Amino acid sequence: MAEKKNLTVEYSKQSLENAKEIVFYLRKNFTEKEITNFYKVLADFEKIIILYPTIYSESKKKKFRRAVLSKVLSVYYSVKKNKISIIAIFDNRWDETSKINQ
Repeated sequence: MAEKKNLTVEYSKQSLENAKEIVFYLRKNFTEKEITNFYKVLADFEKIIILYPTIYSESKKKKFRRAVLSKVLSVYYSVKKNKISIIAIFDNRWDETSKINQ
């Protein structure tokens, strides 16, 4: 049986800023229920990628993966030895994918 890796999830400064922007947008335009759901979706995503880090497709040009968590939410991340780095979190209604920094 293969040995299970102990992976940790780390959020970049950009991804934390993205999350703050999304929460601000949700707070301004929706209810607390949507904010709670946003955090639940991210927590569920973390659980999935810790178990299956390569489940989402890898970019051809850059070395990151894109996880489409809902029709309005995508997360970009990379997998290194014992760490999963969340690079960016985007609301798919906003066209900001060209702003991904590494």
